[in-house]
Amino acid sequence: MRRRAPLWLMGLTASTFGMYGGLIAVATPQLLAAEHVPVATIAAITAVIASPSFWAFPFSPILDVRFTRRWYSVATAIAASVLLVAALFNLKHLLVFELLLTAGFLCATLYLSALGGWLASIVRTEEEKQLSVWVNIGNISAGGAMATVAIELLQAFSLEVAAVILGILIVAPTLVFPWMPAPAADISGARGSFDQFLQDLAILLRRRDVLLTLLLFIAPVATFSLTNFLAGVGQDFHASAGFVGVVGGGGVLLGGACGCLVFPMIHRLLPPRSLYLSIGIVGSLFTLGLILIPHTPLAFAIALIGQNVFQALAFTASTAIQFDAIGRHNPLSATAWCLMISAYNVPISYMLFVDGSGYSWRGITGSYLVDGAVSLVTCLLLATALLLYKRRASERSGLQTSGVPGLSQG
Repeated sequence: MRRRAPLWLMGLTASTFGMYGGLIAVATPQLLAAEHVPVATIAAITAVIASPSFWAFPFSPILDVRFTRRWYSVATAIAASVLLVAALFNLKHLLVFELLLTAGFLCATLYLSALGGWLASIVRTEEEKQLSVWVNIGNISAGGAMATVAIELLQAFSLEVAAVILGILIVAPTLVFPWMPAPAADISGARGSFDQFLQDLAILLRRRDVLLTLLLFIAPVATFSLTNFLAGVGQDFHASAGFVGVVGGGGVLLGGACGCLVFPMIHRLLPPRSLYLSIGIVGSLFTLGLILIPHTPLAFAIALIGQNVFQALAFTASTAIQFDAIGRHNPLSATAWCLMISAYNVPISYMLFVDGSGYSWRGITGSYLVDGAVSLVTCLLLATALLLYKRRASERSGLQTSGVPGLSQG
């Protein structure tokens, strides 16, 4: 038997998804701008390409049937790589480019779902928190690194050569897979198939822990969408394009890694869901506190890096919640993973519109106020609901215990 890869290396295999996200968020708009595509069209194309992050889940049940999740992880990584290369080869045909890259990001999203379900089945419970850290470091750091590398490659080589190199980088994390166990239980234990998605979904939604997790993720608790909004309003802080690029690249990359690495220091303080809400509350107060800072380049750096630290911390906590909710022997683990990450990405999308509405109202101060207030109120409401739920569950448990003969009632 081959020796098992270390936990940190298994977590970093999530970088395939992160790299794809970095390409879409940074490199794709610049490529389209170089082709003289209007700004509004670039925004619409980018939004469509990124959309599988919240609608991919209807395809996820297939990841739990017939083949191992290792097989699906390899297959979706290769498909994502090939579609990326094909899309870049068709850059001058916008509709084809958009369709191919959207399909590629769909494959990258399914890759992360298959990988998440696989990892949930092979790691011990005590390893889940640490694995959550490395999964998110792989995701966030790879996104920032790929955004920088892609631009350098596209400037140094022809589009075709750069496309092939980028495709190879996308699939490179799968080289770790031979040193990751794929037990027999990894082969379809699910009773459904793609045609039975609704039945599979009903099975998951009967589980109270999954339902509670979905509620936490769909609500605007800890999205920190300002991370994706601030880079476009650097002029409000009198920040140059070069300064915005430096902060948005290296600064955010460092801030994201720090946010992930803070999680192991605090995860024992509270249960995962309570900790997730606490991150949302503290982060919301940080956002509201930004209102008091003058709009200078330094304030831009503080806001963008700070938001990214909190977002990375929230991502890591959400991953830990996903591992906890899925369990180790869940035959629908890939489906559950995809459903949860889709739910998590929904508020990231709609909070961008909320932040934009605040900006239209009172500029960047309005965005701070609206984003922070909405998140804080939602966190407090859900924290209250979670506390009442736990209290009632404890009371029911006490009543059941008191009714069992022979048990002490003292």
